[in-house]
Amino acid sequence: MTVPPLPYSPFGKTRDKRPFLHTSSAYGLVPFITQREGEEEAPDNLVIREHAPGRRRLHYTDEDPARDRDMRGVLVARCSFNPCDEGGRMTGEPQWKMIHPHRQIMTMQNMRCQVCAEPARTRLGYIFLAGPKDHDPEAPTVLTNQPPVFLKHARAAAVLCPHLERNPMVFLARSAPLYGVQGTLYGPGADGVHAVARPADPVPYGHRSLSTFLASQVIRRLGAFRVVDLRQLLRSLRTAC
Repeated sequence: MTVPPLPYSPFGKTRDKRPFLHTSSAYGLVPFITQREGEEEAPDNLVIREHAPGRRRLHYTDEDPARDRDMRGVLVARCSFNPCDEGGRMTGEPQWKMIHPHRQIMTMQNMRCQVCAEPARTRLGYIFLAGPKDHDPEAPTVLTNQPPVFLKHARAAAVLCPHLERNPMVFLARSAPLYGVQGTLYGPGADGVHAVARPADPVPYGHRSLSTFLASQVIRRLGAFRVVDLRQLLRSLRTAC
């Protein structure tokens, strides 16, 4: 898997305050989390090993825990990275409907903007976008796989992401703790390890099945939030400044 020399630890805290990557390119502004043509799933080299008496755990045969597991120790789906150009910009035609699993997890765990990968906190909290029909705005809690967005990129994300339909539901959240992961459950078979289930709902951290689970996305839970539209959001943040 080709990983460019980026100024951060993929699943931990950033090592410095420099920008992650330039996301503007010949294709215009492309969100950091968007998968590019040429970025593909890594070869399947999964194994299940005994982790403790009576307990099994999913591994890569050439596993690097610093890159292959998230902050809670769940194994993460591998996907290649295209090389950057001389200006530090990511290369490859954007696959607009696809999210790069590694970059989604990087931004979600570090609360970075899904467009520019800079810190996403605003004076009023974090901005999360969702499709117009994704959630009940009256629900007390919301689970999301969408990393937050920085204020200046909220409009751009609404336009660039097909799922948001240019009319996103906007959540302004004071807190958004990690909840769990989405992905695939694996088990042993006659010919080695194979997928046994792809749960429709996120699996919470602490669930016993996560020992043999391959995560493709990290999920956060919005608890203290209010729902606003983009105009309200911009007015609220101007007032707060």
